[in-house]
Amino acid sequence: MKKARRALLGRSMKPVRIACINYAKIDEGEMRQLTAALQKCYDKHFLPVWGCPVDLYVTRKPERTDWQLVYFDNALHKNMLGRHELTHRGQPISKIFVEALNGEPISVAASHELFEMVLDPMANLWADKNRNTQFAYEVCDAVEEDTFDVDGWPMSNFVYPSWFEPFKHPRGTKFDHKGTLKAPFSMTEGGYVIKKVNGRKVIRAFGSPGKRRRFAKEDRRGHRSEFRDPKGVHHPGRRKSKRGG
Repeated sequence: MKKARRALLGRSMKPVRIACINYAKIDEGEMRQLTAALQKCYDKHFLPVWGCPVDLYVTRKPERTDWQLVYFDNALHKNMLGRHELTHRGQPISKIFVEALNGEPISVAASHELFEMVLDPMANLWADKNRNTQFAYEVCDAVEEDTFDVDGWPMSNFVYPSWFEPFKHPRGTKFDHKGTLKAPFSMTEGGYVIKKVNGRKVIRAFGSPGKRRRFAKEDRRGHRSEFRDPKGVHHPGRRKSKRGG
């Protein structure tokens, strides 16, 4: 147990192994192609900006120290029970719910979850905008409806480190990978952010009324963003399910 937990806390140039596990109705050939595209996207586009190398591989039996990227049909899948933001061995886990994507390409959702898990594996980091306002350290939410292509697979746009820096930047500074945003803590019309105000109140802000409406229709159970929100819609998990009979 102690050895497994150290793998979570340490950082090195050695790639973090991330087990990609398919519990959804995804064809195995497609699963392997998707994983290869995610690896290429990460190495070519994300790694040069943020660092933190990873090694993605498809399996059903992850190693004790592996992080996990797991695909489910929905949040009621039997293997969802007991899976929250960490595995039972203390390693980070991200989940993609295929039936809840509502037409969004699975590669967009998967790259979104991958990028955000690597940068904030415990889903507990915040960036100060000022003394009263903090923004969740989520690298895709602010631009989450923007995509770019890798070998025919659309991938999620993501913000750069400059997005979290609350000062005036030189002309030409990029705040996201596609170069859409013009200032720190800004959003596209299809984005949203999670903010903490006065150290306690957690709120969501949206890039447009349309995004607010679309977001309200989503099934957010089991998503990492819900663990930041005291009023988030959490999946009950195995322990609570047992207590409830």
